[in-house]
Amino acid sequence: MNRLIAYLRENVILDFQGDLSVERVRELLAGDDSRDTRALLSKVVNDGKVEDMLLVLTDCLLEAVQTALTDDVLREQLRMYTQS
Repeated sequence: MNRLIAYLRENVILDFQGDLSVERVRELLAGDDSRDTRALLSKVVNDGKVEDMLLVLTDCLLEAVQTALTDDVLREQLRMYTQS
């Protein structure tokens, strides 16, 4: 079981669903005039796409997800799967 859990943690994939465009990012950030928002919007608009933002974000978040998916959490989820 430990080897399976280690494999699952090492091979988890993080992805965002939906069609996020520069225009949609503008809509979602509308009304927020914070420094971070302005910087993000500027970068996304200059890039002309959101794919790079999403790739970098998923790479950065993957470590946090792998950390949060402890052996105990995965073991419990596998146990729940076997009992369903």
